[in-house]
Amino acid sequence: MQGKKDYQNYLCNIAVDTRTNVITDVQAYQADKKDTKYLQDTARRLNRRLRREGLIWENVLADAGYSSGENYAYFENKGLTTYIPPHGTYKGGPEGFQYFKEGNYWLCPQGKKVTHRMQSAKYAAVNRV
Repeated sequence: MQGKKDYQNYLCNIAVDTRTNVITDVQAYQADKKDTKYLQDTARRLNRRLRREGLIWENVLADAGYSSGENYAYFENKGLTTYIPPHGTYKGGPEGFQYFKEGNYWLCPQGKKVTHRMQSAKYAAVNRV
């Protein structure tokens, strides 16, 4: 039978104690939402575990993929200091390329405009420039 194939897509959150590099929580989720939507669930599980062990949690460190007003407010309400950069603060890029935020494109060293496009592979999305 021909037709569209269905694939299960997952994402995984891993919490790590940055002082000891010990994994403190691991959870796989269906990849039907953005990363930001799963951080609070991870935090609730982790907080229960830490309290049970008599440990104190003070700081949250995450990449910009977890940046949202919801998450900032949640952790502020819990009395935790967050180190989560807002979206769009990444400054890196290919050497010699210039990024133009207004048009959302890169200019290569030869002066050609390079835009982002998404291309689907068999099992996952592949980013190409």
